[in-house]
Amino acid sequence: MLIQNKKIAIVGGGPAGLTLARLLQMQNADVKVYERDFNRNVRVQGSTLDLHETTGLEALKRAGLLDEFYKHHRPEASKMVLVDKSLNIHFDDRNFAEIISETRPEIDRAPLRDILLNSLQPDTVVWDSRFISMEKQNDGWLLHFRNGTSAYADLVIAADGVNSKVRPYLSSLKPIFSGITLIQGDIYEVEKNESRLFSFGKIMAFDDEKMLGYGTKGDGSIMFIVAFKTSENWLSESKIDFSNKEQVTAWFKQEFSDWSENWQELFTNESVHFTPRPQYYYPFDQTWETQENLTMIGDAAHRMPPFAGEGANVAMQDAFELAECLTSNTFPDIKTAIAHFEKDMVERGAAATQDTLENMERMFSKSGLEQMISFFNQVGPEI
Repeated sequence: MLIQNKKIAIVGGGPAGLTLARLLQMQNADVKVYERDFNRNVRVQGSTLDLHETTGLEALKRAGLLDEFYKHHRPEASKMVLVDKSLNIHFDDRNFAEIISETRPEIDRAPLRDILLNSLQPDTVVWDSRFISMEKQNDGWLLHFRNGTSAYADLVIAADGVNSKVRPYLSSLKPIFSGITLIQGDIYEVEKNESRLFSFGKIMAFDDEKMLGYGTKGDGSIMFIVAFKTSENWLSESKIDFSNKEQVTAWFKQEFSDWSENWQELFTNESVHFTPRPQYYYPFDQTWETQENLTMIGDAAHRMPPFAGEGANVAMQDAFELAECLTSNTFPDIKTAIAHFEKDMVERGAAATQDTLENMERMFSKSGLEQMISFFNQVGPEI
């Protein structure tokens, strides 16, 4: 095996990094995952994931974790309603949801992470390890973390997300701004709210070339997003302090003044937390020089907006494709194996990004709601 007697460092303990660690350990590889979270009990943020048959679900199948997945997946999370800015329902997909929940079952990020963590050998994940830099040492790398520790690895795999600190050691290519900025809101005490808005369940609204959507999670919390067209510098030019709920609420009331006042409940909740996220993607034809001791997977390699549900799925496919390349006897050396993986990965990432951008164009068009209703009506029977 190419990686026999090699120390492997995966930087980032998201779905891609943990899946890769599991698959490599199944082949007796020496692997550590360096994760910036303080411990495994830190709350996992992010939307519920729908896993696709040939990507996310295939990764869990290869990892021997499908049974555990189906113990924790949430069929009810597939139910969705499309509305306009006045909360008038235009599409109710209860029948469609039954199909989706079988072919693209959904799971919250926290239980998915627990499933993957529980599958790993003890002490595989080194918590509180925020990567800051690394330098070449012998034939590998010496990694340095903010907590003052260091670690050597013969092979480093960047799985540290859209703002990867490891990626620059491979590529200096900058991402392209998509024209859309997204504001994520997290509410952790939804049960205290009895309102018309929260009674809808999972909802997506399209109007005025804007989008607002939210969904509940199994822990009783809600994640919502507000997405809209902006310039690339809007975040700094707006001068909004997103830790100040009153400032964010005032901005929303002004920019969404003709939307139903019921939407404001998302912003005025006592426990709401806001995170602005300008949306970027990498060029379809990106390239870099393959190295024998470094590569990257997931959002670090091919970040894209979240408007097609492809990011996590493509990332988990990266994990099983890379594991296969590194542990099979197909290639003469690690560099050749990585080169083969990276070529396919860039092509797959580009295709997923293209699908995402096409979906984004539909969502944020003047007829966004109509186009999305038509889209779901067309794809439902085919899924």
